[in-house]
Amino acid sequence: MTLPSYVLITPARNEAHFIELTIKSVIAQTVRPLKWAIVSDGSTDGTNEIVSRYAADHPWIELVRTPERAERHFAGKVHAFNAGYALVRDLEYDVIGSVDADISFGEDYFSFLLQKLAGNASLGLVGTPFREGPNQIYDYRFSSIEHVSGACQLFRRECFEMIGGYLPLKGGGIDLVAVVTSRMKGWQTRTFTERACIHHRKMNSAMNQGLKLNFKWGQSDYRLGSHPAWQLFRCFYQMRNRPYVTGGMLTLAGYYYALISRRPRSVSAEFVAFRGKEQMHRLKEFFIGKLRLTRREIPAAPGMIAGAGPGAAAAAGQDNDK
Repeated sequence: MTLPSYVLITPARNEAHFIELTIKSVIAQTVRPLKWAIVSDGSTDGTNEIVSRYAADHPWIELVRTPERAERHFAGKVHAFNAGYALVRDLEYDVIGSVDADISFGEDYFSFLLQKLAGNASLGLVGTPFREGPNQIYDYRFSSIEHVSGACQLFRRECFEMIGGYLPLKGGGIDLVAVVTSRMKGWQTRTFTERACIHHRKMNSAMNQGLKLNFKWGQSDYRLGSHPAWQLFRCFYQMRNRPYVTGGMLTLAGYYYALISRRPRSVSAEFVAFRGKEQMHRLKEFFIGKLRLTRREIPAAPGMIAGAGPGAAAAAGQDNDK
């Protein structure tokens, strides 16, 4: 199988603690990118020096510098990404990837994902789960394998251009909007769980701390078009994890605070409708799956085991398949 050619872009702001792990991971790949633009978003901690050292030995790595910003927000990541995109957009490539500057992965990571894109022309965006520790992996119970983590998103070029790239949303949700918009445009998106990347900085730790983060998550879910019913069940599920009830309740409170106060959405009405429809479909499938599992676990009555006729046994088998 001939693998697609690809380019990578990495926005990096003061990532001296982790970016060398990312660089070593990409250099070790069995299939390397045509070009990797690492965009230093006003870094002042030694990030530039680390990237420059590796770029001197690997001409396909290029450091792009942008001025230091006084304000830190999620839209800044998009502006940095676009500075790197300007460097690669005129190259001949098939796939474009956004890679965080604080992750690491195995040497066949990109060849694996490129194979998936090569084998299915309908796939527009692919990725893998991420881990934040040796065993902790993202729970897809309420996210589905159609969601692709922003730690590493690999787009088919046509898909990326069709969605207009990343939207500079100051409040976050940039990666999620790209994933959902890709499906709105008719592309398939998929996380492949056979591989994983390691996320070395705890998610969102750079911008928020403490339980207030849960409240902000709820507000963000509202801004990004999450359905009220979906949010309710999602938050109840979150109560099973630390800080247990408090975290889920604060997330739910943040969502309904934004809903009741009529906070503006960050996405279009079309996006809200599409995402809500997807969420309700997944919620329905979740409960149908639970119902089927419950029916299988219910033991048969004694009469169904001893002395039951063939018709009764057949009926029991049909019930298990519903």
